[in-house]
Amino acid sequence: MTVNADPDSTVVAVVLAGGTGSRLYPASRSDRPKQFLPLLGEPSLLERTVSRARAVADSVVVLTRESYAAGVRERVPDATVLVEPAGRDTGPALLYATHRIGRAYADPVVVALPSDHLVGEGFAPAVRRGVAVAAATDRLVTFGVEPTRPETGYGYVEAAAPAGDAGRTDADPEWYPVASFHEKPDADAAESYVAAGHYWNAGLFAWRPDAFLAAADAPPLAPLVDALRSGGDPGASRSDDGSGADGSAHDHEALRADDHPSVRAAFEAVEPVSVDHAVLESAADVAVVPASFEWDDVGSWDSLDRVLDADSEGNVATDGVTLRTVDAADNVVAADDAHVSLVGVSDLAVVAWDDRVLVVPSDRAQDVKRLVRALEERGEF
Repeated sequence: MTVNADPDSTVVAVVLAGGTGSRLYPASRSDRPKQFLPLLGEPSLLERTVSRARAVADSVVVLTRESYAAGVRERVPDATVLVEPAGRDTGPALLYATHRIGRAYADPVVVALPSDHLVGEGFAPAVRRGVAVAAATDRLVTFGVEPTRPETGYGYVEAAAPAGDAGRTDADPEWYPVASFHEKPDADAAESYVAAGHYWNAGLFAWRPDAFLAAADAPPLAPLVDALRSGGDPGASRSDDGSGADGSAHDHEALRADDHPSVRAAFEAVEPVSVDHAVLESAADVAVVPASFEWDDVGSWDSLDRVLDADSEGNVATDGVTLRTVDAADNVVAADDAHVSLVGVSDLAVVAWDDRVLVVPSDRAQDVKRLVRALEERGEF
C-alpha cells in the first residue's frame, strides 16, 4: 500500500542552526558556527540546507540562538528566523519549534533538518515519502540512510518486520516500524549493524505537531510541554521585512511571539537532551523511511577526506588553500585563503583559520571537542 500525504497539509521545514560544531575548531568558533562555513566551497552549509528545504517545503523556518540570528538572516534572508529561548540540544529545540508551527500553520507537517550536513541527490523524493507517512499515519518519522561503511561516529536505526503493522502491507517499501535505536557503536558493533541491515540515524525527521507533542509529554520534556501549552496568548509575528513566516504579507501569530516567562523558565530548567533520547527512543509509533542519498554530517576534520577530491597522494584541501607537499600523504588541510606546505607527514589534519592553528592526527579528530571544552574554560573559544 502506498501512502499519500493530505493535499491540505502545509509542509514546514525546521532547519536546526543553533549548534557550534566545536569539532571543527578553529574554523568553527563561538561567533562563527559550522553552518556558516563554506567548507565545501560556496555557498555555506546553512545556505545549501535552506535551498534543499525549499524544494520540499511550503515554508522554511531556521531555528537558532540569539547570537547567531543576525548571521542567519544575512545568509538566508528569505527564511523565517525563530530564536529558541535557551540552548538545550535538539529535544527542547524541536519541541519549541514544533509547538510554534502547530499554532501558526493550518494542518502542518514538520520536517526537521540539521543545517550542517552534506546531502546528495535523492533527498527530495525521500523527504516527500516521509511527509506522506507522517501525514497518513500520525507516526513520528525518521529517515534511515543506507550505510556505505561501518561507521562508529553515527547512531543506527533498526527496522522491524512490517508484517501485521496497521496502515501498510508487506509489499509497501516506503517505511517500516522502528524496532530500536542504537547509540554510536564500537568498530565490531558497527560492522554487525551494517551486516544486519540497520540504517544510519541521520537526524532527519518528519511529524505532525499533535503527534510529536503527545510523544514528548513525558519525562524529561513534560514540564516544557506544559509550559508551552499554558504559556499565554502569543503576540504578533513578523519577520524583519514585515512578511509572514512563509514570505507572504500576512502574519503567523504563534511563530515569532515573545515567550511567556513560564516558557523561558521551563526551557532553562530542562537538561540538554537530544530529540532521540527525549522522544523517539521511547515513542510507541515511530517509522523509518529508507533513504539512499549520499549523506555525511561533516562533523570533524577527518570527515573531509570523504567529501573532497584527493590528490595523487591522498591529501585533501578546502577551497582557498594552495597545497604543496613533499613525501606527505593522506592529510586534510583546511585554511581560510592560505599557502600550506607539508613535508614528510601523513594522516594529519592541519587547520589554519584567523590567528589559530590546529594540528591533530586524523584518527584523533574527535578529540578536538575535548580541546574546545578546555578553551571554553579559559575563555579562549
